[in-house]
Amino acid sequence: MTGPKPKADLHRYLQTAREALLWKLDGLSEYDVRRPLTPTGTNLLGLVKHVASVELGYFGDTFGRPSGEPLPWFADDAEPNADMWATADESRERITGLYRRSWQHADATIAALPLDAPGRVPWWTAGRDEVTLHQILIHMIAETQRHAGHADIVRELIDGAVGLRDGSDNMPEGDRTWWEEYRNRLERTAKEAGTV
Repeated sequence: MTGPKPKADLHRYLQTAREALLWKLDGLSEYDVRRPLTPTGTNLLGLVKHVASVELGYFGDTFGRPSGEPLPWFADDAEPNADMWATADESRERITGLYRRSWQHADATIAALPLDAPGRVPWWTAGRDEVTLHQILIHMIAETQRHAGHADIVRELIDGAVGLRDGSDNMPEGDRTWWEEYRNRLERTAKEAGTV
């Protein structure tokens, strides 16, 4: 057995989360990847756009390695939340291409710097803004996994597809009837608990 490789392990977890998030778009129409399914407008393509953008910032600007990618939705005059949805002119290919380029840029930073490399997150509060590559790797794993979880729920609302990756849904065996009965039992339990 070889010794621990913390940077490689962290990078692998980040890549797994990236792929899970991107997989949630597979097989869906342009409408469905953009469709807002929560009161705050959460949608699949917007989640990818957001994570691509923040990954470029965290692994770029934080370590003095800006990507050069134009991100007009972060301009001072951009509307609030512009990074959380794709305009009709921003194709799925454009957004997923941006995400893949963000991976390349981040991966170059990860490869070039040691885990203890210092950086500064310019948009964080003074006193909390001094970081290391190790901290940013952990932060981006958490950020990406959080949004992959959002995407999992949004995708389930669209067409019922769930899971971590293609061919591995990580869910108990059960047909549609089993899942309906299971959900109904949970609903009954919630109502019962709500009356106690």
